[in-house]
Amino acid sequence: MTRLLSYLKRIKGDVAVAMLFVVLSQISTLILPVLMSQLINKGIKNADMAFIKQMGLVMLGVSVAVIVIHSVNSFFSSRTSTRYGKILREELFLKVESLSQTDIDCIGTPSLITRCTNDVKVMQDFILQSLRMIISAPIMLVGGTVMAFFLNARLALIIFAVLPVIAGLAFLVIKLVLPLFRKRQKMVDSLNRFLREKLGGIRVIHAFNKEAYEDARFEEQNHALSALVLRLQRLMAILLPVAIVLAILALDALLLVSAKSIDALTDPAKIQNAVGDLQAFVIYMIMIVFALSMGAAMFVIVPRANISAKRIKEVLDIEPAIREPEAPLAPDESKRGEVEFRHVTFRYRDASQPILSDITFTAEAGKTTAIIGGTGSGKSTLVNLIPRFYDATQGEVLFSGVNVKQLAQHELHDRIGYVMQKANLFSGTIEENLRYGDENATEEQLWHAVELSQSKSFIDELPNGLQSFVSQNVTNLSGGQKQRLSIARALVRDADVYIFDDSFSALDFLTEANLRLALQRELKKTMIIVAQRVGTILHADKILVLDGGRIVGEGRHEELLQTCAVYREIVASQLSQEALQ
Repeated sequence: MTRLLSYLKRIKGDVAVAMLFVVLSQISTLILPVLMSQLINKGIKNADMAFIKQMGLVMLGVSVAVIVIHSVNSFFSSRTSTRYGKILREELFLKVESLSQTDIDCIGTPSLITRCTNDVKVMQDFILQSLRMIISAPIMLVGGTVMAFFLNARLALIIFAVLPVIAGLAFLVIKLVLPLFRKRQKMVDSLNRFLREKLGGIRVIHAFNKEAYEDARFEEQNHALSALVLRLQRLMAILLPVAIVLAILALDALLLVSAKSIDALTDPAKIQNAVGDLQAFVIYMIMIVFALSMGAAMFVIVPRANISAKRIKEVLDIEPAIREPEAPLAPDESKRGEVEFRHVTFRYRDASQPILSDITFTAEAGKTTAIIGGTGSGKSTLVNLIPRFYDATQGEVLFSGVNVKQLAQHELHDRIGYVMQKANLFSGTIEENLRYGDENATEEQLWHAVELSQSKSFIDELPNGLQSFVSQNVTNLSGGQKQRLSIARALVRDADVYIFDDSFSALDFLTEANLRLALQRELKKTMIIVAQRVGTILHADKILVLDGGRIVGEGRHEELLQTCAVYREIVASQLSQEALQ
């Protein structure tokens, strides 16, 4: 938690002001009972109206000051905790952005979302409660005790009978609550993972009439989480009523002892002073018990925050699997646009078998290299190694003559136009999405990319053209339209290498044919195309056939028909479709 609390240095001005007003608010609160005691002891006893008015005005002024100070304290405490939450979210977001896909897979997207939202909120609440309790409780406890002893040392001893009970209760609650908080956070992660999966597949659930089945699964997880939270709340709720009962018992004891002491007095002046002191002492005792209750509550808040802090720190402390080179090299301009794999093997973390084994080939600059193979043969994994979404377990991946591990990542990514297997657009206008490829692109460049990707026909039909809005999750566009816009986004960038990872799958045969012709005619760059349909890659300069993570065939279409049995099987299975094309 120390590292996370160090972020408070960035807002140390707000922290200092908040702490100052916490101290002032508690000091001003401690003054009021003394003034009230003086008013009762001197003013009422002597029937001195001038003193009563004077003391009344002083108490009124102090009360107004207390209200103002408390208000300012609340404002700065809230602002401090809110800004701290903002800093923590920024740090987490920047860290997650720097992680490789391997790192993200290790923790899991749902858990990362929970840590960036729920756990940050817990830490934000901890800062808020710390400023209001951790500082004020000791002041109230020490100050109230000192003032109580100042008024009557014998009566003040009653308070100390309450302390061991509250301390023992707090220790017991902490011992029971801490493991439950850890379990709760894991269950929240699990529920988020479940919701993310089911909401993403809601159409499948409807299509197969599995609503009742998924409702039952959700009910099971939701009930388990609710039961755990209720158990936590019951344990935490023990503190306040027990503290109240203890306070009432202590107050009863105080009044009993005080009543006997006052009965024993015969001097009216001493009786009057005893009544005033008793009134102030009761208030101080309530303050002390309240301070003890706040301290006990913090014993619950702190462990909860500690668990969230560890979960956040776990993300912030991740050493990215993919790191920037200490002395990055510049690409070899004589091999610009060339991609070479040298005996590359890749295994996912915790996988028992490699997904790629001994991959060796060269994608020549300015030519089209196609990759085809059955489902699970490693096609997408192979192209993901080029922009370093993952690093090869063994062997080398060279880009423009340099190992990708020795290139600065921004330099590598600037030279690649990448179209993922799943079209992923962001909410905003079409133009904003296209400018992900190049934020400085001219409108002419944008329209050129739109025409190449065969997107112009449907964009022209939209009421606002490039300014038309793309909704969240892109629900207002078809699969083919999303795919074409993803291609256009990559084409906006003047890259050395364009990677199309099965990015023509949602297009009809005519649109795909027009797109391929446009790319071959105008895009004189290196293209690496992953495809399922043979028709997409018929005219590629080189075709790689993958099977079981290995290259089992390499060459042009005509050559592979003669030399590669796997390729012949793929062609035979699609022959009727290709004839239609």
